[in-house]
Amino acid sequence: MLFSKTWADACNEDSQAKPFWIDFFEIFGITNKRVATFELNVKKLGGAQGFVDLFWPGVLLVEHKSRGKSLDDAVDQAIGYLHNLPERDLPQLVVVCDFARFRVRRLATGETAEFELKHLHKHVKLFGLLAGYKVQDIQAEDPVNIKAAERMGRLHDALKASGYSGHALEVLLVRLLFCLFADDTGIFQPAQSFRDFVEERTAPDGSDLGPRLGQLFQVLNTHESQRSKNIDEQLGQFAYINGRLFEETLPMADFSTAMREALLDACALDWSAISPAIFGSLFQSIMDEKARRNLGAHYTSEANILKLIKPLFLDELHAEFERVKGHRNKLFEFHKKLRQQTFFDPACGCGNFLVISYRELRELELKVLRADHELSAHKGQLTVDVHGLIGVNVDQFFGIEIEEFPAQIAQVALWLVDHQMNLRVSVEFGLYFARIPLKSSPQIRHANALRLDWNEVLPAERCSYVLGNPPFVGAKFMDDAQREDTRLVFKGIDNAGLLDFVSAWYIKAARYMHCAPACRSAFVSTNSITQGEQVGVLWGWMLSQGIRIQFAHRTFNWSNEARGKAAVHCVIVGFGLKDYSDKMIFEYEDIKGTPLAVPAKNINPYLVDAPDVVLPRRNTPICDVPEIGIGNKPIDGGNYLFSTEERDAFIALEPKSEKWFRRWLGGDEFLNGYERWCLWLGDCPPSELRAMPEAMKRIQAVKNLRLASKSAPTRKLADTPTRFHVENKPVTDYMLIPRVSSEKRLFIPMGYIDKETLTSDSAHIVTGTTRLHFGVMSSTMHNAWVRATCGRLESRYRYSKDIVYNNYPWPGFAGEPLSDKHRTAIEQAAQCVLDARAQFASSSLADLYDPLTMPPALLKAHQKLDTAVDAAYQPSGGKKSYASDAERVAFLFELYQRITSLLPAPAAKKKHKSQTTES
Repeated sequence: MLFSKTWADACNEDSQAKPFWIDFFEIFGITNKRVATFELNVKKLGGAQGFVDLFWPGVLLVEHKSRGKSLDDAVDQAIGYLHNLPERDLPQLVVVCDFARFRVRRLATGETAEFELKHLHKHVKLFGLLAGYKVQDIQAEDPVNIKAAERMGRLHDALKASGYSGHALEVLLVRLLFCLFADDTGIFQPAQSFRDFVEERTAPDGSDLGPRLGQLFQVLNTHESQRSKNIDEQLGQFAYINGRLFEETLPMADFSTAMREALLDACALDWSAISPAIFGSLFQSIMDEKARRNLGAHYTSEANILKLIKPLFLDELHAEFERVKGHRNKLFEFHKKLRQQTFFDPACGCGNFLVISYRELRELELKVLRADHELSAHKGQLTVDVHGLIGVNVDQFFGIEIEEFPAQIAQVALWLVDHQMNLRVSVEFGLYFARIPLKSSPQIRHANALRLDWNEVLPAERCSYVLGNPPFVGAKFMDDAQREDTRLVFKGIDNAGLLDFVSAWYIKAARYMHCAPACRSAFVSTNSITQGEQVGVLWGWMLSQGIRIQFAHRTFNWSNEARGKAAVHCVIVGFGLKDYSDKMIFEYEDIKGTPLAVPAKNINPYLVDAPDVVLPRRNTPICDVPEIGIGNKPIDGGNYLFSTEERDAFIALEPKSEKWFRRWLGGDEFLNGYERWCLWLGDCPPSELRAMPEAMKRIQAVKNLRLASKSAPTRKLADTPTRFHVENKPVTDYMLIPRVSSEKRLFIPMGYIDKETLTSDSAHIVTGTTRLHFGVMSSTMHNAWVRATCGRLESRYRYSKDIVYNNYPWPGFAGEPLSDKHRTAIEQAAQCVLDARAQFASSSLADLYDPLTMPPALLKAHQKLDTAVDAAYQPSGGKKSYASDAERVAFLFELYQRITSLLPAPAAKKKHKSQTTES
């Protein structure tokens, strides 16, 4: 207001423009001699010379006119200057002014605001960037995040190529990241202090940049009261940072002209727009050339992080706030509660989960301050002591990270988001608030989380929430170090060799929470830990420790928002020792879509609303149905297997072999409808074998292959080279079930095969079946069970004998026996499915069961089959119709419990002498 009154009568550009802008800068505590140049000589568009009235590289360009002159002409003149400016010098704001009026254009967005001098106080936020005083809507998908990482990547490569590498390089880049961010967010005053320091205080050839940076880091680590009185004025303006960020003395880096230019290019970005929540992962990827080729492929989107933290703690805290926001005393107690919450990510990486959790906690605290301010205002208290009221801080956040560089990034990212939130508070209440020097630090430990006692980082009794996204490594793909880590964690757990790497974090969390019943945990995991054999191993143990699942996201696509997106099928499991009544399952109709929250009475390890059941491996079915087996496994190196063309060529060479060829079907051949053949010589008399020299060559090749094996049982098979390792040749026609089938299909295609056809071990064989068995197994009821309980190969369904088939509760085995009416209805409907398939004999089963190409006649036949099968379950408590797979599976688990309760108890396993009981 004082500025507007002082300059209300100014009108002459020549004599008054310069003092006008000097005075203007002082509104923000800035002296122009350090940041801006008056009457800068530049070339305009077209090559003519011109003079910019005021220019602050990378920040501001001003074209000033005498009162009453055209602002439109001034804008055209200002824009004309931009074309010949280096990209990194392009200003964020272009301002034209005639003393009485301002027109402000934000170059990045094209947004323009115009107002009179007397209203400057209403629009002063437009100029907040002059002091780093700006708040932006940070978007994780903003291209500036990628651009920032790429520019830092170029600097990293240049430093590494010069021989500056390892720990020193990592720390240097972390410090530069902080300085770049501080330059644009008001930590360094005035704005662009770091850029100006590099540009003005270092030589263009970069020869002294390393020592000058070392000098700056020393200043940032020294309190103002302890600095030399002879310190350079430009260095002296930098605030004391503390936080140990600049404490370590680094080796001197040697910079070149190009490296200095790379750093200045990085300075030119608006780092206030960078999202600390995702930039850490991007920043980490610059250290890895392979990762950088797919830059941003592995960071986690904020939307996915919120899927975990909202049901874990955020929704509950927001609900509590809504209950207390009108009561000042309760609001005060709630605010104290926020300060007492602690968050622990034992596989924190670059800190994404901690950063988003901190930001959301600060957002909630801001709501508390607003509510308190409104309640106070009614009593005439119109000001808020922001410094005294901000309670939530980074020291409530703890993490463990096995790699040093991400651990450093996590700590800095938390400081950066802290400052972003402090700026939010500043804008909200009109009082500048910053926590510089850094007095509080997040506790990020560089260590192996599977070897470290988590209590050393945060005692369990002080921990509110354990959360995160531990690494995804399948049990078969762990390296030796990971196997040794998990061996220690899995000690005492039967069959733990089946467990994926991520399971170790579940087990450590369960043990950690043992003395902290109120603590809650939630992890993102590949969905394999809720499917197949791993369920019985992991969750059998977890349930025995008193762990209960409190909320869960069923399988969804865990993707990110960067280019080259990486995606994997995941679940989120929230668990703890406390059994909550308001459990929630998040269902996904489309795994890439939005979940539907469904209340649940109980969430079992398969993430359905059903009793806590874990399915054991069974050798025989729980119901009186035909047993299922595996197909043939030759171990022949392909010597006995032929395409149709190869078979015909072999027969032409060896005519006597023709009668020994049999059709060969595996899961892929069955689904995709192509022919393969097997030369089956196991039943061929020796005299005929010796009369077929080409066949003998094949036999010898198989023998040699087996003899060369590292496996003793395989070498033993070399004694009988015409026989298969596993042989299953039914004497009657049989039903074939592919072991692996696409997750896109509503039904796993099954079918009848003639007894002369040999099936490979990529398929299951069931003999003695009727249309009843085919019908039930082809129904939505059975396929829902498969989807919930089977293991996966990548994302495809992997049908299993011991877990899926042998544990399946068939209709008619609990409650009323299956009636002739229901049996007949299923058999007739099953035949209709086969008849519908036969109408499209030229199409493969893959074509027929692709949801996009499935013929309406076949779909209708399956719907009729579903009606018949569902009706057969109704006497056992089933419904007439089901809203989802989850409803079907919940019913099947209850039926499973009833059926298995009637089975005789399994005989106790005899211990081998080598087995000992752990004390």
